[in-house]
Amino acid sequence: MTAPNRATLWGETLVEELVAAGVSGVVLAPGSRSTPLTTAFAAHDDIETFSQLDERSAAFFALGRSRRLGEPTALVCTSGTAAANFHPAVIEANQSRVPLVVLTADRPPELQDSGANQTIDQEKLYGDAVRYYRTLPEPTPEARTLRSLRTTADRAVQRATATPPGPVHLNVPVAKPLEPTDVPGDVPDDLADRAPLGAAGRDGPFVRTTTGRQTLDTGAVADLADSLATVDRGLLVAGPANEPTPARDALASLAEATGFPVLADPLSGHRFGHDGPLVCGGYDAYLDAAGAWPDPDVVVRFGASPTSKVLRHYLRDHAARQLVVDPAGGWREAEFTATDLLVADPTWLSERLAGRIDGSADSGWRDRFRRAERIHWENVSDAVGAEQFEGAVLSTVASEAPDPATLVVSNSMPVRDLDRFGRPRHGDLTVLGNRGASGIDGVTSTALGAGSATDDPLVLVIGDLAFYHDMNGLLAVERCGVDATIVLLHNDGGGIFHMLPIEDFDPPFTEYFKTPHGIDFEPVGDLYGLEYAIVEDLADFETAYTDSVESDGTQVIEVRFDADESHRTRERLAERIRSAVR
Repeated sequence: MTAPNRATLWGETLVEELVAAGVSGVVLAPGSRSTPLTTAFAAHDDIETFSQLDERSAAFFALGRSRRLGEPTALVCTSGTAAANFHPAVIEANQSRVPLVVLTADRPPELQDSGANQTIDQEKLYGDAVRYYRTLPEPTPEARTLRSLRTTADRAVQRATATPPGPVHLNVPVAKPLEPTDVPGDVPDDLADRAPLGAAGRDGPFVRTTTGRQTLDTGAVADLADSLATVDRGLLVAGPANEPTPARDALASLAEATGFPVLADPLSGHRFGHDGPLVCGGYDAYLDAAGAWPDPDVVVRFGASPTSKVLRHYLRDHAARQLVVDPAGGWREAEFTATDLLVADPTWLSERLAGRIDGSADSGWRDRFRRAERIHWENVSDAVGAEQFEGAVLSTVASEAPDPATLVVSNSMPVRDLDRFGRPRHGDLTVLGNRGASGIDGVTSTALGAGSATDDPLVLVIGDLAFYHDMNGLLAVERCGVDATIVLLHNDGGGIFHMLPIEDFDPPFTEYFKTPHGIDFEPVGDLYGLEYAIVEDLADFETAYTDSVESDGTQVIEVRFDADESHRTRERLAERIRSAVR
C-alpha cells in the first residue's frame, strides 16, 4: 500500500480493515477533520456510502440500517459537537442491542485543552453506552502500529456483533494535511516491504474471531423440558427483539410442542408471519379482565420487556413461575418478579425444548385465549368501520401492508396502537421501533435508514411531535434514494399524556404536557420534494395508503385527529372488550 501522506494511509488502512471485518455500509456526515476517513470510504468499491448533513439524523439513519440488517453500519463525523449529536442514537443502539461502529475524527493530542477551534474532550464521550472504546494512536507508517490499527478495527467489529450486539466507538485523532496531498517522505516508498502485514493486511480480516452460541448443558435442557411437559397452563411471551427477523420457526415449533399460546409484541418479529400456533395480539385490551381465569403455571419470555403495560402487570401479578431467556444474561424485566434467568440462545433453546415435549397444555386454556382474541378482533373490526380514531389507522396499516414490507412505528401512541390494533396475520412484516430508550427523536431517520437496507416497501407511522423532531431526516429521501409511505398522525401535540393522571389537572396539562403547537406540516412536501396529502376520514386514508404502498416515490399521508376523543374511543372500546371477555 502506498499513500501520499500518513493521514491518508491511516484512513485507507482503517477503512480497508473495517470492510474486511464485515462492515458493508457507512453514513458520512460532512466535516474537515474526518477527511481521511471520508475519502477512504468514498473510494472503496465494496462499501455502500450514504451522505447525511445533520449528524443526529445521520446517526439514526445508520441505526435504522443496522437494525434492519442485523449487521453493523459505520458512522463518521468530524470533531467537536458533531460527535455529541451522535449520542442519542448511540444510547438507543446500546439499549436495544443494535450493532454500530462509530468513528469520530479528533484533533491531535497537542491541541487538546488549548482553546483550539472545534476541539472538545472526546475521550469516552459516550460513557458506558458503548461495548468497546479506543482512541487510536496518531497515524504512523510503522509496521507494529499498522498491525495494531487493523487488530483494533477487527476487535471493534467483533464487539459490535457479539452477544449482546451494540455500538462501539473509535476516536480517530489526525493532524494536517487531511486531504490526499503529497507530502514527500511522509510515507516510505518501501512501506510494503518494511511492513508487509500492516500495509497489505491479510486475505479477509486481519484477525478472525470465532464465537459460539450460548447453550445450556443437556441435563438442564432435559429438566426444563420435563417441567414444561407437565404444565397445563403455560404462555410464551415474545417481547421486542433486537434482531430484524428472529427465528419464527423455532418459536412456532415450541408453541406447537407445548400447546402454549404466544403473546407476541408487534416488535417481536412473531406477531406477523406465523401460520400455525395461536398467536395473540389483543392481550392489552383483555388481560386485565382475566381475573376470573386461572393463573398460568409458567411463562417463558423471550426478547425485551413488552410494550404493553397491561401485559407487564399481568405477568407481575399472575405468573407464579416466569422464565426469562436472554443470551447475554441481561436483566430486562423491570417488575422484578421473574423467577428464572436462562442464559441461552433463544433459537437454540426453543429447538431443543420442542424436540423433547409433546403437547402439554390443556386445550381449555388455549380456548380461553382463542375466545378472547375472537372477541377482541370482532370489536376492533366494528370500531374501525364506525369510529374515527388513531387506532383504526394502525389497524389498516397492519392489515393492508404489502407482503413483504418493512413497517417502522414511532414511540408514544403509534407503537401502542399497533400493539392493540395490529391483528396477527401470515404476511411477512418486519416491524421495527426504537424501544430501547423509547425516545421520539430520530424516528424518521431510523425508518429511512431501515428502508435503505431492503427492497421491501417501507411504511413509517409517526405522530406529529416525532415528525417535527426529525424533519431534517427527510433530506435522506432524495440524498439516499429511499422511497417510503409516511403516515402522519396529527393530533396537535402529545396525545399520550391523555393516558396519565396529569390529564385531570388543567392547568398545567394543556400548556406544559399536551403542548399544542399549531404547525401546518403541508409545506414540508414542497421543502423536501415529497407528495403530500391530507385525508379527512378513514375511508379516504385506506385508499391513499393502498395507492401509496403500490407507488414509487415518497408520499406523506396526514390524518388529523382530536387526541382526547381518540383516547376516549380507546377507553370505550377496551371496556366493551373487557365486558365481553368476562
